[in-house]
Amino acid sequence: MTETDPTDPIDDSEENALVDRLRSHVSENRTGMFQDLVFAVAWVTVVSLLFDHVLVGAPRWAFYLAMFGGVPAYFGFFASLAIAKRGR
Repeated sequence: MTETDPTDPIDDSEENALVDRLRSHVSENRTGMFQDLVFAVAWVTVVSLLFDHVLVGAPRWAFYLAMFGGVPAYFGFFASLAIAKRGR
């Protein structure tokens, strides 16, 4: 039976490989990740402001439904953007 000490440090080569993979993934997808973040922040902000100031008496399920509506809105927005770029 082999004993492992949970305090043993992670092998440097494994850690470096993980960091390299993460770095290459981020560098390849930097623009897309930024667009995803901006869309998510904008959607949540708009829905929150809408339900905090305009639709004050709306049921809670409507708020969650509007938040979930960001998923198809995201794919619809970026699909139409791709179609518009191809048509140019």
